Amino acid sequence: MDEKTKVSPGYVDSLWRFLVSLKLTVVVLLCLAALSIIGTVIPQNGPSQAYIQEYGPFSYQVFALLDIVDMYHSWWFVGLLLVLVVNIIACSIDRLQTTWKVIFDRAPRFELSQYRNRNNRIDVKVQPPASQLKALFERWLCRRFRYCKVVSTDKGFAVTAERGRWTRLGVYAVHLSIVVLLLGGLVGSKFGFDGFVKIPEGESADTITLNSSGRLFKLPFTIRCEDFTVQFYEGGQRPKEFRSSLIITENGREMLRKQIVVNDPLYYKGIGVYQSSYERLESTAKDVPEKLSADAPIELTFQSVESGIIYTRTATIGQPVQIPEGLGVLTLERFEPEAKFQSMSLGPALLGKLVSPEGEVQTITLPLRFAKFDAMRRGKVIIAAAAQNAAPAKERYATGLQVVYDPGVWVVYAGFILMILGCVVVFFMSHQQVVVEVTGEEKATRIMVAGKSNKNRVGFQFTLQRMAKHLAQLAEGDAKKA
Repeated sequence: MDEKTKVSPGYVDSLWRFLVSLKLTVVVLLCLAALSIIGTVIPQNGPSQAYIQEYGPFSYQVFALLDIVDMYHSWWFVGLLLVLVVNIIACSIDRLQTTWKVIFDRAPRFELSQYRNRNNRIDVKVQPPASQLKALFERWLCRRFRYCKVVSTDKGFAVTAERGRWTRLGVYAVHLSIVVLLLGGLVGSKFGFDGFVKIPEGESADTITLNSSGRLFKLPFTIRCEDFTVQFYEGGQRPKEFRSSLIITENGREMLRKQIVVNDPLYYKGIGVYQSSYERLESTAKDVPEKLSADAPIELTFQSVESGIIYTRTATIGQPVQIPEGLGVLTLERFEPEAKFQSMSLGPALLGKLVSPEGEVQTITLPLRFAKFDAMRRGKVIIAAAAQNAAPAKERYATGLQVVYDPGVWVVYAGFILMILGCVVVFFMSHQQVVVEVTGEEKATRIMVAGKSNKNRVGFQFTLQRMAKHLAQLAEGDAKKA
């Protein structure tokens, strides 16, 4: 072919060389690492006012234009991930051509001269003649290797064996797992959502606020908070456990009912509802008085911590009340229309003095809206107060729920499983070729064991040593039987 008829590489070849370039892989990974650092330094999906206050109006406009405030959903970040996926697939296809020929070679070639000169060759001598060992060695090796063939030589024979060709695909399984993981993340980012909703006890909601954009998103079902309970650690400040009794309804029909706690979510139609937080609301009592006269009757309840029995007594301000079971004396001193506890508003409350059987005096606060407030005192008796003829006060809460839908999660799980299997193959399995040559000499028979492995050559050397030792024992044992 002369110079005029030569064709320069086309655009397709140039593009292919670009896609299979290792430099492209390094550049894309460095870009993703740098962008991840930026995404960590600059908070993501925050309110616009927070960015303006921190970085100024102009910087915020630049951030919004480049999607830096929602980087992991931006078109250019997704584009970089897609470039990485294409690069990995192209590199795997380019290198698979050579590997494919090795794996599916029906008649692998064994150059005996090469194996005779290998450094890992092991020689042992036995007494039985070579002709007596041929069928024995062939049978033993063929049980342990997928490919096995006997070749005659000038002074004996050689058995060539091979196994583990398919293990060369392990690295491609790891490459494929990375692609599957990236695609699973892209699917979840594109078609999934993550939002928050606050539902008071006894109420329902079918709309959440998306964390990424702050927009409202309507769910295909309704969530109702039937009840909410919270338990506190000793001292009554830190919550020990809080749980929500939820009901999922769709088209007016109850579809699912479950109590959820932290790390034990509810799942319906692939959407997870997680217990996230809670908020204390105003009391449900409607008739809590803003003022209370000095002679107004007060209904007191005393619950003994030891026996669990609840006692009810009626008293007025200034009147001492004997607490049953000899638990002390309570005297209500005054009415406080707006009581405080550690800067928290308790609303209307009664203040009094509790004298224990030992004579110890405590000042206690009894909010009319929070019947369980005195439990935080952790005394021998729990006291609650309510104005007579008023509706009983009940603490009311709103549950905070995180609602998450990730359609790519099973793709990600499949990617992780594939990566684990690929790593097992890559690190613990290998493609091995073995030659066992048996040569008849004047006074003995020489057995030469040699081979090669594409990985873990140190471990493979121990395998050859064990094989040579076992073949020698097999030959001597067979000779004794004869």
